[in-house]
Formats: sequence, C-alpha cells, structure tokens
Amino acid sequence: MSTDFLTHEALRARGINLSKCRLWQLEREGKFPARVRISAGRIAWLASEIDAYLAARVTGRTRAPLPASAQVAA
Repeated sequence: MSTDFLTHEALRARGINLSKCRLWQLEREGKFPARVRISAGRIAWLASEIDAYLAARVTGRTRAPLPASAQVAA
C-alpha cells in the first residue's frame, strides 16, 4: 500500500474539482475514498486509493471514447 498522501489541492491537480464539503458527503455515502487525518488541522487522501478511484471511474464509463479521427482539435 502506498503511503503517498494527496492534499485537497493535489486532488484538484488530478482533475477532482470538488469542494471539501462535497468530498466529505461522498465519503459518508461510500462513494469516495476516506480521508486520513494527518494532524489536527490537516487532512489528505492516500494516492493509491485516489488512483484506484479514478481508474474505476474510467472503467465504469457507459459511453465509449470518441475515436481520434472524430475529436475536435483544440
């Protein structure tokens, strides 16, 4: 198990742009990995659990990704 921690800011860098309140709600519902209390005023998430969460989201998609030929150039 990885002991690398991700802060809320690091979650945003990985594309998880949810508020701390919404993350807490999802955790309570069992829909997001549980946070780890690092100190009295600091929380983080295990990088390995966030990676697994993101991989499951990708695997669970219902719509197939667009083929490269159909994607619009930015």
